[in-house]
Order: sequence, then C-alpha cells, then structure tokens
Amino acid sequence: MKTVYNARHAAHAATREFFRGRLVPAFEVPARADYVLAAVQAAQLGEIVAPVDHGLAPLERVHAPAYLRFVQGAWAEWQALGGEGDAFPAVWPVRSLRSDVAPRSFAARMGLYSMDSGTPLTAGSWEAAYWGAQASLTGLDQVLGGERSAYVLTRPPGHHAGADFFGGYCFVNNAAVAAQAALDAGLQRVAILDVDYHHGNGTQAIFYERADVFYASLHGDPQTEFPFFLGHADETGAGAGLGFNANFPLPAGASNEAWFAALEAALERLQAYEPELLIVSLGVDTYGGDPISHFKLDRPEFSRLGQRLAAFGARTLFLQEGGYATEAIGHNVVAVLQGFEPRP
Repeated sequence: MKTVYNARHAAHAATREFFRGRLVPAFEVPARADYVLAAVQAAQLGEIVAPVDHGLAPLERVHAPAYLRFVQGAWAEWQALGGEGDAFPAVWPVRSLRSDVAPRSFAARMGLYSMDSGTPLTAGSWEAAYWGAQASLTGLDQVLGGERSAYVLTRPPGHHAGADFFGGYCFVNNAAVAAQAALDAGLQRVAILDVDYHHGNGTQAIFYERADVFYASLHGDPQTEFPFFLGHADETGAGAGLGFNANFPLPAGASNEAWFAALEAALERLQAYEPELLIVSLGVDTYGGDPISHFKLDRPEFSRLGQRLAAFGARTLFLQEGGYATEAIGHNVVAVLQGFEPRP
C-alpha cells in the first residue's frame, strides 16, 4: 500500500488550545504525524510519495470560496493587527444573530467561520491544510488509477470542518474533498466510513441532502462527547439524502464488543449501498490510552478493524483523522493498515 505523506503538515504547529475551559498544551501537534511516518517506514508498508498539487478548485467544490479565502489570509490579518501567539475565535453568531453578512472585524469573522475555541489558527494552518487536501486527492488518484488502496498521512485532520467553518482541529474536510473529486471523476456512489472517536459533523453536513455519498459514523455519544451538537442516531439524511446517513453513537467507555457490533451495523448499511469507493476517516483516538477519548481499542482491535475493512471488498482510501496518544498513534495506524493488507 502506498502512503501519500504531506510533509508540510509541520507548518501548522499550535502550542496551546482551550480544553475544558483552560489553556493547555496542544494535543494536535506535528509529532502525531512524525510518529506515524516512523511506524510506516519501520513496517515497510510500501512506497511513500509526495502529494501532487491539484489546485484550489477541488476544495471549492465542497467549501465556500469566501471561507477558504479567509483561512488563507487570516494569519496575515492577525499579524497586521499586532496579534501575539496563535489566533483563537472568541465570539460566534449563534441562534438569532445574523451569519449572512461577513463583518469587517477580524475577531467577528474568526467567529463567523469557526465552531469552537479549541482550534487555534497558526502561521502555517493554511499551508498544512491545503497540502493535506492535495495529499487526499493524490491518494484518490492512486486508487482510481488501479491501486486497491492508499493511505494518506496528513494533519491537521479534516472531518469536523464544514463547508464554511473550521473547528475540532480541522480546516479543510479532506474526506469530503476526496469524495467529491471521485464523483467528478465519474463515480456514482461513494461511501465514507468514519471510525474516529468524534463524530465527523462537517462531513455529515456537507453530504446530508445527497444520495451520491453515504456517510456512516461510529463514535462517542454527542450527549457527552465532542462535537455535542451533531451525530445522533436519528440523523438519517434529508431530501434526496434521506436514508444515506447513518450514525452509531456509543457511550463513553463502551466495550470493544459494542464497538465492533456498531462497525458491523455500519458496514451492513454500506454494503447495501454498493459503493464504488470506500473512504475511511481513520481516527485512532478510539485507543484505550487516548488522552481526550473514552473507548478501549488496542493494537489487536485495530488489526481486526483492518481485516474487516479488507473483507468489505471495496477500493479503499484511508485518510488520517484523530489520535492523540502521540507515542502510540503510529503503531495503531500501522495495525489497521497491516490488517487490511498483510505483508506477503
């Protein structure tokens, strides 16, 4: 299996984030990808390739151009205002407040284009996110070009990013960009399976009223787990997309048996859909030692996940999402990939 590695991920290097009301050292850091790369190399999974630049147009197929322009220029604006350190959102247009007019105020637009205070914008956020999307498109090229599978190693993650907002550490929704590009290349049905601990609210929302992408997610129950306001079982799609969204929320601390039962339920739905491509939002923050998540998977379970995805039988594109136990993330990712495609 080829790995598409976005070396420019390191440009996004937040030092702190807001977590449970306090400023703490950032969890989403460059070392995450460094450990995965080292594990991929040690396991000799296959060739490691650099992303090819496909330009901005594929990103604009799923993200509002005004939003992308904001993220691209936000750091320069912040610096021009004399900002110190990373930029954090602090005010949001909730409920009866208007969001259809973009204010001139930088602080207001930070809120307009974000969903939380836990996602700092840094000097290299746009560079890292842009090239993460290019890596995802390059991985898609590999699969559409005849490879059975490909793995995209990038950060920051993507599945919380909506069409016009960032949050949950995410700026560009890599899974959505790849899915739309696959459809634009001629595919008719694409499935996205999200196995991150946190529900991919951005991915769900982007395709919620469409039937050409089936989104299925198993995750921590949003009654208690981020992103809190999306990811419930009764969210099944709307309009043309009714029946093409499936959420399988599990309580914090759920057993591995319960997790795999949810996986089987999700794959049953996807099997009936008969996708031409499976995109896996591969978060390994389901690991029992993850500092901000509450499931119990370990390497044997991650290997089992890979084996089950291989048995699903579809062309598969793995995209890196979460996983914040830094020193374990590489081993956990490799366990999935080797389970999917064992070395001869």
